[in-house]
Amino acid sequence: MYLVSILFASLAITPLVLKTFFPYFWKDALYFANLVRIFLKLVLRRRRKPLFLVLDRFLEQSVTHADRPFIVFENKTYSYLDTDRRSNKIANALQRHSKLRPGDTVALFMGNEPAFIFTWLALAKLGCPVAFLNHNIRSRSLLHCFNCCSAKLLIAAEELQEAVEEVLPSLREQGVCVYLMTKQCDTPGVEGFSDQVEEASDTPLPQALRSDITFKSPAIYIYTSGTTGLPKAAVITQNRLLVALAVLDSTGITPGDVIYLNLPLYHTAGFLIGFIGSIETGSTIILRRKFSASQFWDDCRKYNVTVVQYIGEVLRYLCNTPKRDNDREHKVRLAIGNGVRAEIWKEFLNRFGNIYVREFYASTEGNVGLINYTGKIGAIGRVNYLHRKLFPYALIKYDTERDEPIRDSTGLCVEAPKDETGLLVCKITDIAPFVGYASSQQTEKKRLRDVFQKGDLYFNSGDLLKIGRDNFIYFQDRVGDTFRWKGENVATTEVADILTLIDFVQEANVYGVQVPGKSNPNLNPNSLPSACMGQYKSTKYNIICFSPVNTTQLNII
Repeated sequence: MYLVSILFASLAITPLVLKTFFPYFWKDALYFANLVRIFLKLVLRRRRKPLFLVLDRFLEQSVTHADRPFIVFENKTYSYLDTDRRSNKIANALQRHSKLRPGDTVALFMGNEPAFIFTWLALAKLGCPVAFLNHNIRSRSLLHCFNCCSAKLLIAAEELQEAVEEVLPSLREQGVCVYLMTKQCDTPGVEGFSDQVEEASDTPLPQALRSDITFKSPAIYIYTSGTTGLPKAAVITQNRLLVALAVLDSTGITPGDVIYLNLPLYHTAGFLIGFIGSIETGSTIILRRKFSASQFWDDCRKYNVTVVQYIGEVLRYLCNTPKRDNDREHKVRLAIGNGVRAEIWKEFLNRFGNIYVREFYASTEGNVGLINYTGKIGAIGRVNYLHRKLFPYALIKYDTERDEPIRDSTGLCVEAPKDETGLLVCKITDIAPFVGYASSQQTEKKRLRDVFQKGDLYFNSGDLLKIGRDNFIYFQDRVGDTFRWKGENVATTEVADILTLIDFVQEANVYGVQVPGKSNPNLNPNSLPSACMGQYKSTKYNIICFSPVNTTQLNII
């Protein structure tokens, strides 16, 4: 009886002990269990024969939930079956009218519209990797991005005809075929493609077209600015795409959820998380051409949106809109994204209600991701034992003045202690591979050797983080000169390249300086003199232009 009393007493005080000394025990345990579930699902899918790809998951959904709305765009609704059939028509048209073969890369130059999704699915059915071109880029940058992936075909939206014609002479020299999503085009070297699609059959494509694909095969190319120069083509393999299926599923999103997607589909957040994630959950996507702060909540109410995506600026723009009496009248329960500052996070919740914010950290080409599964304001993630075993990451001391990791007398890197800013690196393994970019030289620059022992190999994220004593992880800054402009990462060297196109400018140097009273309180301005990522702190950009006649300095806030 005495032992029974002790047992009951122990059970009674256990919740109190856990709450006092291990306040995140249950959330850590649930995340641990979720990680195991997702990992096992991935392993089972990788063992399926024939090869199970993201496309196969979409085809499953188009059979199981044929009539369920998949894409809602400007008051038009496309079910899973509609989407499947429309993508079949594009694929069959390409098979009939182009010389495209499985394995050939196609560049897609298009904004947020259903045709983007239909076309990608069509190309996936043909076994062709796709390079997503930012529809805002022009001239030299556009040609550079196209050439990065050695594409054989360019498919562009009708409204981008002028941009295509700017680079058309170079494309024709390379023998590139150009299709425009319009009924007729009189420009030599550009073919109208819409009529061909409408006339094509919607019969399914044979699986044999994808028989040569492996998990290491490129699926898509997404361009990332990084910290220097022109955009780099990050290679997203079929395996990486398969892993991306789990992102929304891991946050508790269900088939009944309605997801508001206004981020660019040519970027990681919009495509991998919003679109690919929705394929796994079987949810409905409300697709918008672009973000609009004034229409955001009206759209959410109109379409009964339950999940929204964001980047840091999105929540800030929403908080900057005039207050309304119905700010809290909506069904949004979850916001998932990255780059929101703690003060904006708090303001967003105070104004728009009890929305669960899932802040995460990831990079397009990186081999490690973090997610704040506890909801702690300001954090991008939390150290978890199983996660760190699967993805062996660490923070190492970094010299921001010399722009290199600090090494000890043996030539190895030094791990940063808790509460100290360090460079995030992650060991490259079979579970955490780093594929890199279309350029092998750019890929090699992101590999870091001899980190903790001679001969080891790590991915260099280029991001400075901090692990607090409570095991929460906080973003601090990026190395190199990069800033955030309307959701785009832009290197200051890109701005300088544009300025040097002006006839009277011989040389341009663009750099960021801090604006008093606007800097991130988590940053030490003395230790990070060159950092200028506007997503995390406000900066002013000094542009010095050198010409044969004089030197001009411009200040841009």
